Amino acid sequence: MPDGTRVPLSKAVRAGEFLFLSGQLGFGTDGTIVNGGVEAQTRQCIENAKVLLEKVGSDLSRVAKATIWLTDTADFGAFNKVYGSYFPSHPPARSAVCSALMVPGAVVEIEFLVYHPA
Repeated sequence: MPDGTRVPLSKAVRAGEFLFLSGQLGFGTDGTIVNGGVEAQTRQCIENAKVLLEKVGSDLSRVAKATIWLTDTADFGAFNKVYGSYFPSHPPARSAVCSALMVPGAVVEIEFLVYHPA
């Protein structure tokens, strides 16, 4: 969290042959939400997930399901443009909803379910 507060969550949890990644927000390496709107934040969310997956020997090709929260339905097209560039063929199953997010300035959050046999 930007203010350094610890929250009761794990970045990723294994359950059988699946990894459940907590919702990824557009936090840059400096711990703040990146500038540039939904496109920049979508890219950062996915890049953050890639880093987590690489740490456990996995990658985006194993994503089975993604759940997306957008704060504005008008951002869906711009979101889709960036999201689609990461999943050009065989995209994962997906749900998307419009909702307020808990972090000020965040406009997108993405949660991933990843098939990753031990």
